[in-house]
Amino acid sequence: MASGIFAVLDDIAALMDDVAVAAKVATKKTAGILGDDLAVNAEKATGFLASREIPVLWAITKGSFINKLIIVPLALVLNVFYPPAIVVILVIGGAYLAYEGVEKIIEYFFHKPHPAHADVPAVEVVKDDAAAEKAKIKSAVMTDFILSVEIVIIALGSVMAEPMTIQILTVSVVAIVATVGVYGIVALIVRMDDAGYRLIKNSGDKGFRFSVGNFLVKALPVVIKGLSVVGTIALVLVAGGIFVHNIDFLHGIFPALPGMLVEFGVGIVAGLVVFVVVFLVKSVISLARK
Repeated sequence: MASGIFAVLDDIAALMDDVAVAAKVATKKTAGILGDDLAVNAEKATGFLASREIPVLWAITKGSFINKLIIVPLALVLNVFYPPAIVVILVIGGAYLAYEGVEKIIEYFFHKPHPAHADVPAVEVVKDDAAAEKAKIKSAVMTDFILSVEIVIIALGSVMAEPMTIQILTVSVVAIVATVGVYGIVALIVRMDDAGYRLIKNSGDKGFRFSVGNFLVKALPVVIKGLSVVGTIALVLVAGGIFVHNIDFLHGIFPALPGMLVEFGVGIVAGLVVFVVVFLVKSVISLARK
C-alpha cells in the first residue's frame, strides 16, 4: 500500500516537472504579449483618485481572472473539436484592439477638450466620475479578454504535442502567472507616489529616503504618460501581429521591412477601416432616429 502511494506521488512529481518545463517555454513565447498586456492595462488602471486606484485595479484583476476561466476551457475545447474557430476569434479580437488603438490616436490629434462649466452641480460630477470609472473598468476587462485569448492560444500552441493533461495544466499555469504578474506590477506602478510620500514623510526632508521618495513622486506622471503612449502602440502592434500571423495573404507582406514596422502598419490600416465602419454605422443609426 505504501509503495503504491509513493508511486502515485512519484508520478505526480514527474507530471509537475513536465508542466514546469512546458510552462517555462510557453511563458517565454508569450513574453512579448505579456509586455504589451502590462503596458495596456497599466495605462488603463491609472488616472483615478488615489483612494480609487486599488479598488479599480482589483475590479480589473477580478475581471481578468473571470476572462481566463472562460478562455482556457473554451480554447481547449475548440482546439479538440474545431481548431479554425480559434483563428476567427483571434482576428475579431485583433480588429477590436486595432480600433481601440487608432481611436486613441485620432482622439489625441483631433479631439478638443470642452471647457468645464462652473454651474454643473457637484452631484453630477460625482456621477460622471463613477460612470467614467465603470466605463474604464469595462474597457480594461474587454481589452484584457482579447490579450488573454492570444496569451492562452500561444501557450496552447507551445504544448500541442504534449498529452492533454500537460496541455491543461500548462495553459492554466500560464494564465494564472500572467494575471498575477501583470496586475501585481501594475499595482506597484500606480502606488509609486504613495510610497514616495511615505519615504519623504519619514525622511525629515533630507537624506537618501527623501531623494528616493521625491524621485518616485516626480516620476509617476512621466510613467503614466509614457504608459499611455506605450499602451496605445502596444494595442496596434498586437492587433497587427494577430493579422499578420493568422491571415494567409498577409504572411510575408513587405519582406524588406522590419516585422514590427509591418505589424504596426497593418494594425493602423485595420484600425482605420474598423473606425470608418463604426463611424458610418453610428451615423446611419443617428439619422434613422431623427
